[in-house]
Amino acid sequence: MASWESLLGPGTIDWLLEPENPSVRYITLTELLDADPSDAETRRARSEIMRKGVVPAILERQIDGAWNGPGRFYRDKYTGTVWQLIILAEHLAEGADSRIRAACEYLLAASQEPEAGGFSFDASARSGGGLPSGVVPCLTGNMVFSLIRLGYIADARLARAVEWIARYQRFDDGTDAPPAGPPYDRYEMCWGRHTCHMGVVKALKALAEIPQERRTPEVEKTLHAGTDYLLAHHIFRKSHSLTEVARPGWLRLQFPLMYQSDILEVALILAGLGCRDERMEEAVEKIAAKRGADGRWSLEATFNRRFQVDIEAKGKPSKWITLRALRLLKKFYA
Repeated sequence: MASWESLLGPGTIDWLLEPENPSVRYITLTELLDADPSDAETRRARSEIMRKGVVPAILERQIDGAWNGPGRFYRDKYTGTVWQLIILAEHLAEGADSRIRAACEYLLAASQEPEAGGFSFDASARSGGGLPSGVVPCLTGNMVFSLIRLGYIADARLARAVEWIARYQRFDDGTDAPPAGPPYDRYEMCWGRHTCHMGVVKALKALAEIPQERRTPEVEKTLHAGTDYLLAHHIFRKSHSLTEVARPGWLRLQFPLMYQSDILEVALILAGLGCRDERMEEAVEKIAAKRGADGRWSLEATFNRRFQVDIEAKGKPSKWITLRALRLLKKFYA
């Protein structure tokens, strides 16, 4: 491929810059067009995120700093507080907003397990904070990603969650005896014999958000281990049988992904970490091949009608998927 620009259709950039989706507009300006974040047009696009589109629509549904009442922050899929914070973070919402700050503080108090620092899908009625038996890797990764995006990078509670990922995230790929003891003996779906692929992706997504200068040696080691794990799978294949697709759903492009993943999310994380490995090439080519004749990519899967606010339309050209695909191709073929 000569360059990522060769896949641009007529008017694709202008389409991404349309004002009705200010998050897409802002990311297009800063990451595709390399605009200075301090430029007036870029600052205007950033400020519009809180005034137009998905972000204010979600915030309008908040009650007392949460969504769907106390205790259902995770189990109300995908309308509870956990899921709204993920969406708000993906849309680059302003974390200093009092409503977002209240939701973050609520999650830290109700979901973060007090001892080790991971995030749980249930609160403990006895001790407060997250229930230890409900701490899972994908949720912890998603919350670390979201909290960093929403302004908690310097918070000591966030640091403990990062330490949890570095200490407990597995990359053994089912080839060794699984580790024993907490948290590995608590939830079979996430802590069974084989490392959870989605848990790896969300852990890597979270740690990749940490600025380079803030990454500890333990974080760097975890990033390398996660990268090696995903490359061993060529992103979407079975590592022990590379002719087989591990899960067909990962080939359908989706946004936002919540605890699920797809080939575009994984490839974009790896490329953002500077990875240009040949084992990524098949996934990147599959993503490029999904481009429509109009130069746009479509939304192939969605949790719409289960969200507080629907995001784009399944089967239709998607600004989010198009933007993410072009960002990937720009990074990978730079």
